[in-house]
Amino acid sequence: MNDPLQTENRFRIRPFRIEDLAPVIQLWRDCDLVAPANNPEADIQAKLKVQPELFLVGASGEEVMATAMAGYEGHRGWINYLAVAPDYRRRGYGRRLMRRVEEVLGALGCPKINLQVRTRNTDVIQFYKRIGYTEDAVVSLGKRL
Repeated sequence: MNDPLQTENRFRIRPFRIEDLAPVIQLWRDCDLVAPANNPEADIQAKLKVQPELFLVGASGEEVMATAMAGYEGHRGWINYLAVAPDYRRRGYGRRLMRRVEEVLGALGCPKINLQVRTRNTDVIQFYKRIGYTEDAVVSLGKRL
C-alpha cells in the first residue's frame, strides 16, 4: 500500500483503459462483487460497447483503487460495480467517485439514479445512505437471458 498522503494527492478519476482489465477484475473480486452468475470480463467487454465513457476508474498513478460503471438510457441512470479497494476504504474515494458519476449523469440530463446492493452488504447500504441515497419502495426483479 502506498503512503496515504501521497495516494490522496495522486488519486485521479479517469475513464477505464483496456490495460486496467486485470486490476479491475481483481479489485472486484477483492470487494466480493463477483457472483457465480457474473463474468466480470464479459461485463467489461459489454460496457465498452455501450457508453464506455461512463466506466470510471479511480487510480493513484497506475494503481487501480476504485471503479464505478454507470449508464443512462434516457429515463434513469444506473450504477454498477462501485468498488473501493479494502485498504483504501473510509478515505473519501468512494464518495468522490460517486460525486463524479452524479455530475456526469446530471450533465446528460439524468433526473434519478438507481442502484442495487445485495441485502447482506449492510456496510455499503449505509455508505449510500450517508451520501443521500434512500431505499425506494420497489421490488427488484430480474431475468437471466
